[in-house]
Amino acid sequence: MVKKLAEQGIDDAVVLEAMGRVERHRFVDSALVNQAYEDTSLPIGFGQTISKPNVIARMIELLRQGKNLKITGKLGRVLEIGTGCGYQAALLSRVAQEVYSVERIHGLFEKAKENIRPLRIPNLHLLFGDGMAGYADGAPYSAIISAAGGEAIPQAWLDQLDLGGRIVAPVAHSNGKQLLVVVDKTASGFQQTVLEP
Repeated sequence: MVKKLAEQGIDDAVVLEAMGRVERHRFVDSALVNQAYEDTSLPIGFGQTISKPNVIARMIELLRQGKNLKITGKLGRVLEIGTGCGYQAALLSRVAQEVYSVERIHGLFEKAKENIRPLRIPNLHLLFGDGMAGYADGAPYSAIISAAGGEAIPQAWLDQLDLGGRIVAPVAHSNGKQLLVVVDKTASGFQQTVLEP
């Protein structure tokens, strides 16, 4: 899987190492284990999916391209909106100093806790709640990442982002498709870049 990601253009060594260390099969149902390392999204229950490895790697790579890396080479405090099964949260814990991950579906929140517990990740905090409101108690964040998005980036996320920080999230386009958006918080305000679908 990591070799394929590199062939597809993911070239951040830290991201590739994290993708190689966090075992994706631990986060999918046993019936889907044989497909765990394919570049495809898979159902995780409750009408939700685990994103394709390429999409996850690309989004984390974009977060790291922001101007917010500390001396350690890691992102500072990161907020993840939509824990899902916990896979991306586990990856983020390897590239950030601290991760707060918020999930609104209680069944998924419980599933993520079960998946994460055996890994004993000290810098990862799983939270049950509405991610659209962010998580003010952990703010400010050097980075915010969301697996799904609405029609715009919520004001709460912008407010909770640190100066020099970056948001990577999909935003719904008027044609019904989602576009990947990067928002950087600079001294002169917010700079938004729309990337690929």
